[in-house]
Amino acid sequence: MPRLFSFPDGQALARAAAGDWLGLLERSSGPCLAALSGGGIARDFFAAVTALAGKSGAPLQDVHFFWADERCVPPSHPDSNFLLANENLLRPLGIAADKIHRLKGELPPAEAVAEGNAGLRRLAPRSAEGIPILDIVFLGLGEDGHTASLMANAPAAVRECREPYVHVANSPKPPPHRISLTYPMLAAAREVWTLVSGAGKETALRESMRPGGKTPFARVLRERAETRVYTDLQDLAAA
Repeated sequence: MPRLFSFPDGQALARAAAGDWLGLLERSSGPCLAALSGGGIARDFFAAVTALAGKSGAPLQDVHFFWADERCVPPSHPDSNFLLANENLLRPLGIAADKIHRLKGELPPAEAVAEGNAGLRRLAPRSAEGIPILDIVFLGLGEDGHTASLMANAPAAVRECREPYVHVANSPKPPPHRISLTYPMLAAAREVWTLVSGAGKETALRESMRPGGKTPFARVLRERAETRVYTDLQDLAAA
């Protein structure tokens, strides 16, 4: 079920989500396993976390950073989700290298998936079904309703995969080859916060929040007891 938080613009959205996460970290103890996504609103979110972190005293040194998805490109490529996070969050905050668990998009996809799965299993506790449990996953939403790199046109091998990560070979948006967390991983996470900003996403969000919605994000919502949705899209209360 979605829990909707509305804001006048993307900057306000990013600041609120950043403040809420840092507040959650302040109230927590022990390490936090977090998975990041890419996109324009993610850049604003990373910048907001960086700006607020020094004031809050939140224990970011205890956060292990994973990725919800990654494009199959080198880490210096403009399309890399790691590069976006590294330039706007990890490097400015001086996050230690042993806390950064990037997906190696420069490797053959099968190798990158296997290494990503091993890294998650090494650090994360398991659910009763054996699924690694992340503390929090930050997602975005595409205009077609995809989230992470779980696409509407995904084959059964992706839709039904129960490994932590899966290779997505047919993304309709370039680059076509990607690595994504799977539906069971998103269902098992303690928190999933989705940041939805920008014109053109109203239809996708409404369809996702509709009972019986058909988008990939609709499936994520159905499979979780609660998912936070931070958005600057207006008039969605009746969605």
